[in-house]
Amino acid sequence: MRLTNFLRCTASAAVVGTAVFGWAGVAAAQDQASSVDDIVVTAQKREQSLQDVPIVVTSLSAEVLQDAGVRDIKDLQILTPGLTVTSTTSEASTTARIRGVGTVGDNPGLESSVGVVIDGVYRSRNGVGFGDLGELSRIEVLKGPQGTLFGKNTSAGVINILTEAPSFTPGGSAELTLGNYGQWGVAGSITGPVNDQVAYRLYAAHREREGFYDVDLGDGPRTLTEDGTQDFFTVRGQLLVLPNDSASIRLIADYTRRDEFCCVGVQVRTGQTYPFIDGTSNGTGQRPPAAGFGALPFSRTAFANRVTDQEIEDMGVSAEANIDIDAWNATLTSISSWRNWSTTNGQDADFTGSDIAYRLPDGEFGASVRNITQEFRLAGATDKLDWLVGFFATRENVNRRDTFYEGADYAPVLSFQLSAALNAANPLIPVSPSIIPCFTRTAQTSVQLGQCLGSGGAVFGGGPTFAAGQSLRDNYLQRSDSIALFTNNTYKVTDAFELTLGLRYTYDEKRLIGSQNNVGNNQFTCAAALNNQAAIAGTIGTANAGAFLSRFCLPWTNPFYANRGISESVNDGTLSGTVKAAYRLNESILVYASYARGYKSFGYNQDRVQVATTAVPIPINPASSLFFPSEDVDSYELGVKTTLFNRSMLLNATYFDQTFENFQLNTFLGTAFVVESIPELTSRGVDADFLWFTPLEGLTLGGGVTYTDAEFGVFTASQLANPGNFGQLSLLPGARPSFAPEWSYVASINFNRSIGYGLEAGFSLSGKYMTDYNTGSDLLPFKAQDGFGTLNGRITLGSEDERWALEVWAQNLTDEEYVQVAYNGFLQGGAFQSTAQPNGTFYDPARDTQTIDAFLGAPRTYGATLRIKY
Repeated sequence: MRLTNFLRCTASAAVVGTAVFGWAGVAAAQDQASSVDDIVVTAQKREQSLQDVPIVVTSLSAEVLQDAGVRDIKDLQILTPGLTVTSTTSEASTTARIRGVGTVGDNPGLESSVGVVIDGVYRSRNGVGFGDLGELSRIEVLKGPQGTLFGKNTSAGVINILTEAPSFTPGGSAELTLGNYGQWGVAGSITGPVNDQVAYRLYAAHREREGFYDVDLGDGPRTLTEDGTQDFFTVRGQLLVLPNDSASIRLIADYTRRDEFCCVGVQVRTGQTYPFIDGTSNGTGQRPPAAGFGALPFSRTAFANRVTDQEIEDMGVSAEANIDIDAWNATLTSISSWRNWSTTNGQDADFTGSDIAYRLPDGEFGASVRNITQEFRLAGATDKLDWLVGFFATRENVNRRDTFYEGADYAPVLSFQLSAALNAANPLIPVSPSIIPCFTRTAQTSVQLGQCLGSGGAVFGGGPTFAAGQSLRDNYLQRSDSIALFTNNTYKVTDAFELTLGLRYTYDEKRLIGSQNNVGNNQFTCAAALNNQAAIAGTIGTANAGAFLSRFCLPWTNPFYANRGISESVNDGTLSGTVKAAYRLNESILVYASYARGYKSFGYNQDRVQVATTAVPIPINPASSLFFPSEDVDSYELGVKTTLFNRSMLLNATYFDQTFENFQLNTFLGTAFVVESIPELTSRGVDADFLWFTPLEGLTLGGGVTYTDAEFGVFTASQLANPGNFGQLSLLPGARPSFAPEWSYVASINFNRSIGYGLEAGFSLSGKYMTDYNTGSDLLPFKAQDGFGTLNGRITLGSEDERWALEVWAQNLTDEEYVQVAYNGFLQGGAFQSTAQPNGTFYDPARDTQTIDAFLGAPRTYGATLRIKY
């Protein structure tokens, strides 16, 4: 069939290889499919039956995604075992992980371990997939490193999203959704021919929802008593052009804007700094501690006195051209794209009702990613060989803007904490809210300083202190250029035996320029304390002086950052790829083995990072370099795919063994995000999938399970880029990493059939259960999440011709209460000590005073959706 006729036929129904119904790691049934043979995937950039592809891939059709309530990649995890997706301080900070591996945090300098590809265009940050993805044809989740065919390479996997293409058959649809939390949404699309050679499709949606959190405002000036709202608009326009029988062009333009309030955290454990926070707030500053400072009951009441405005804008255009070259029996594909994604946020940095620290939504806190990509592929086939060669290039500009404000309660809270610690060491020193001037009044002797401390700061007084207001304004601009040559070829040794070789050479060049600027006079308080450090050490002891002085010289009050310029550049090339062998024992059984080398590029940590040096052993020196190296992975897989019971059931299983080198761990150490390269991380286990088109008409069952044994290698401080970080990472060596549950199960049931009178009825249930795991990158015990399960359900009644359908649905049907990500409360205690414990870590449970906050999972939502088609 010529390309033009093929596209005219397929575009009127769906994109190539439409629907797959699935449970988990299984690809499942196409729309109205009744056989495993109907399941088609494009995981190797060509159409293949799922059961012929030697890759672990989950393929999910539009119908399945709709039945499970999937609108974005966070919803997707209920259908995919071994996949977790979380968001933190804004919905722009979304992280996907596969088999316990992914890049954590808000740092835009980090590329994603799990890549997102939408309509052939590589997206370097997961946050672009959080939002209404529009009309979907299919989503494929590829597990394991993809070192050949997808964008810039990914070390853990790829989420490949395919949207509906324009159709030459006129049609349209409309949707109205109403739900709890004041939720409402409208969406609609229209498609059809412009003429014999051009078809179009236009989709638009607007959705709003009230917040999932109640907010205690504390000191104010915030007035909004809810958070976690939703308010976004999206539009996507497409043209499909068929200039002749041998060519096609698909043009896509899209725009999305979000204007919401997100994200506050709640206390899951309130530590011993509670009296200082509560005493400086107007009312209750945070949740009162539990007995013995234990874990707190689940609550959706947050504390924030500052606004959390969130504005996200995402726009772009792409063009995909395919040209048949008959002489070579090949197709040339070109994919070009331009994208611009930006976010601006406000933040209550301490997540309490006390006015300690914050960032304003004035444009000085946020990030943007602008990039262009170009990919060429030439693919063809002979009787024995399916071959592909390609070229990929991208230029990406990442801009991060950072600002920081100390509130009116910053100095009193810090003084209370410092003086309380001094009082614990020396009961003669009273607790006082004015201890800071004692440290910062210069030219004191140790005797004078002792008198000052002993009188609660009243004798000398008058020294500089921390004033409310802005203290820093930083800007970072990272330019990344990447080019790659790749090939992927499958040779049919016999009718039953195939060998695949994929290779990719990638050359990356990155440059970071930036400026770090102090604003206001708070830096001089640090300078005064440093000038007086000899007397301070003489009074409170050398062992205590460093910890106290470092509190005066935190990144936002450190004079060493004044007018500091940054300029770094690096380039490197690497070879990645895969080797696969697949043998079909018979029509029902395929066995395969594979090796893959994956790669995630080096980069720069766009934050203020402080280190200790031999000359100045206090961690107040700006890091000389913000660079972190590339992350590499070697992955081995051994799998079997079986098709049973007259092609109505599939049962697949794969053993995987992955070893990551220089795993890029992004972690918040209480005052700043740091990126450390962990020498080794292993992830081993089994992925298994099941799907059954039962003999009962309209009933399909599916399921999947991922068993993961993930573990950090044993490492020491000397193996880290900054050995001073080892204390707060000392729980990691030999431990299971965060977000790596041992077991992850998914299950689904879908039933749909005619009930007479021209009507059709059905229901679907999709569920997922994960065993316990830790949600904190430092693995503190209070950040652990117990095993839990979520369930989505839907009941549908509509016409057999699909002209209309009414759905009643629920997400998180059982209202499961769980934590997405737990993190350390800002300036609210500490958990790691300055000296190692007998077990080799720096964590002492008896001296753990850390307040732990968390971003929570979504509660139960329910509602009804009316769909109309013509």
